[in-house]
Amino acid sequence: MRPLILPALLAALLASPAFAQDSAPRPEATEGAKSVQQQVVAWRRDLHQHPELGNHEVRTAKLVADQLRRLGLQPRTGIAHTGVVAVLKGGKPGPRIALRADMDALPVTEQTGLPFASKVKATYRGQDVGVMHACGHDAHVAILLGVATALAAQKNDLPGEVMFVFQPSEEGPPNPGENFGAKLMLDEGVFRDFKPDAVFGLHVWAGLPVGQIGVRSGPMLAAADEWSLTVRGQQTHGSRPWDGVDPITVAAQILLGTQSLIARQVNIAATPAVLTAGQFNAGVRFNIIPDEARMVGTLRTFDAKQREDIIARFRRTAEDFAHASGATATLDVAANAPATVNDAALTARVRPSLQRAVGEANVVEMPMVTVAEDFAQFANTVPGVYFFVGSTSKGIDPAKAPINHSPQFLLDEQSLDVGTRAMLQLALDYLHSAN
Repeated sequence: MRPLILPALLAALLASPAFAQDSAPRPEATEGAKSVQQQVVAWRRDLHQHPELGNHEVRTAKLVADQLRRLGLQPRTGIAHTGVVAVLKGGKPGPRIALRADMDALPVTEQTGLPFASKVKATYRGQDVGVMHACGHDAHVAILLGVATALAAQKNDLPGEVMFVFQPSEEGPPNPGENFGAKLMLDEGVFRDFKPDAVFGLHVWAGLPVGQIGVRSGPMLAAADEWSLTVRGQQTHGSRPWDGVDPITVAAQILLGTQSLIARQVNIAATPAVLTAGQFNAGVRFNIIPDEARMVGTLRTFDAKQREDIIARFRRTAEDFAHASGATATLDVAANAPATVNDAALTARVRPSLQRAVGEANVVEMPMVTVAEDFAQFANTVPGVYFFVGSTSKGIDPAKAPINHSPQFLLDEQSLDVGTRAMLQLALDYLHSAN
């Protein structure tokens, strides 16, 4: 008789409301995302056309604060210069969560050809630049505004409280060495009176096709350090290098030495590490060896001990090369963001929510990615999970699509709906799970 009973029990289980709820998206998430879809697209296009650099997101912050007030919320503004925060209190007791979006654009001149492409110009660290949402933060703001709008419409039935965090200056400070973004928000007490049980964030990502979500437990994004190396020699005529000390040659030797350092002294089989120079500045004339050469670059690591070891080796390499030539070398390192590490238990808890939102096959395991995110500051304060939302149109190979930060970065707007549904599903599942 058992062969007959078991199929019947299985059929009953599959038909039960509990099973259906566990495998299907929440109707309030699906309908909520649908109700705000057109407005999310409109917000994103408006923000894309009017990008603002870090700590200057004045128009963006006003747009955000005005919409939050329309929802009946009381936003706090001016946090970390231009940040905006608001708390939605549900009609029932429950947990506290924070949802975060970054607002700033990049010093990049847009080349997408979109009808709402940015034509904004600004000054960045002394240089005249174009300004573009080349990383997709316009999408993040629009998605979180959509999520806030949908959740506010469900306020009476909502258990717990949700903090919406609109963060400035994720891409870095206007001037090196300044506190900025997430850390500055925390320093100014954003979680002092409202400490969430968990914090969540997302990022549109050209490396995935639209419709997919990427997530992983543990280290996901790298720590980012901004380093500057100053080599001081002795100026002389270019025709008589032996009369001085050439800082350009010394700096070039140090640069090559750092690449050998990574290749031969660091166990990159354990965790990846990248050491890159992005600027090399020296001299003013073709036949004068200058007194000074300066390099600026970035270090990316996933492990704190490995980071400290590489910095120590970098400093020793620079000083030894300089000493051998009669020059001096000074290395300064500014920690822009720690590694983004997804809490293991929380990731296991919310992965099914992401699968309900887009289908199990569309939630993929991300490798470690050497880009960085100061969302890590929030996730180091309370448990956090960060995930990628695919933004490259179907029919385009994501491996060949212009990546985030490119002047040709082109977001498929279907990713706005995916991101909104995913964040709504995740938030609602978490809030209702305690009841």
